[in-house]
Amino acid sequence: MIAAIGPHRRSAQTGAIPRLAALFAWLTAAGYLLLAAGWLGTGGYQSEPGSEGIVIAAAVVYALGGALMLLRRRWLWVTGATFNALVMLMFFAAYASDPSVLLSSGGLVTKAAQLALQVTLLVLIVRRR
Repeated sequence: MIAAIGPHRRSAQTGAIPRLAALFAWLTAAGYLLLAAGWLGTGGYQSEPGSEGIVIAAAVVYALGGALMLLRRRWLWVTGATFNALVMLMFFAAYASDPSVLLSSGGLVTKAAQLALQVTLLVLIVRRR
């Protein structure tokens, strides 16, 4: 009976979920790159010329985070989930009164990927206990 439980518990660590989380991180990075390139809209938000550096930095961090998730270290998942939640909270706090930004193509694409990432990270964290 114990042998049957062992492989199932490890499936969250070695199975598809870490790869799925990495995919969502990379999709988030791609969304940020599309924002920086101007291919995704930002609603009523008007950025300063040359300010796409922060968006590119976010893309790099999410791409790197996706790669680190594959190391299957719980503390990396917890760190990623914490920072990802903070990024989403700051976005919603900053633009809660501006639905044109919240519902823009850039807002929807990046936040959908971040929400999916958050869910997969939480699954990994809870299953790893």
